[in-house]
Amino acid sequence: MAKQYQVDSRVRFVNRMMARMIRWHIAPARTYLMTVLGRKTGKPYSTPVTLVERDGNRWLVSPYGEVNWVKNARAAGEVSLLRNGKTETLKIEELSPVESAPILKEYITAVGIVRPYFDAQPDSPLQDFEAEAPNHPVFLLEER
Repeated sequence: MAKQYQVDSRVRFVNRMMARMIRWHIAPARTYLMTVLGRKTGKPYSTPVTLVERDGNRWLVSPYGEVNWVKNARAAGEVSLLRNGKTETLKIEELSPVESAPILKEYITAVGIVRPYFDAQPDSPLQDFEAEAPNHPVFLLEER
């Protein structure tokens, strides 16, 4: 059974440190500071994210499930990404489970820290990721 995600003081600390690293241009590859407007407040909320990037396409993965940024992004229909001093605002399109499966597999292969939150593991077949996709939304990022 996959681990349940909870925001605690350790998570908040790591997110603050990662946000600083992104702003200081020393973050790991494919790591961005994502900002999305709150669906109820309209306030901007930011969190570090790691994208899947392949063949000129980029995908945003929620390894922790239906967290607030996912709900806010769905409502807004777009997110802003900051990296290397450049901010871009992109439309999002949520993928189906079949479309999500290979992206999820690639994501947990590259981002090992999230593996406890998945039942499927890097060597699992795509069908396992397809079954898991409803618990881990994936969004295609597109130019506005």
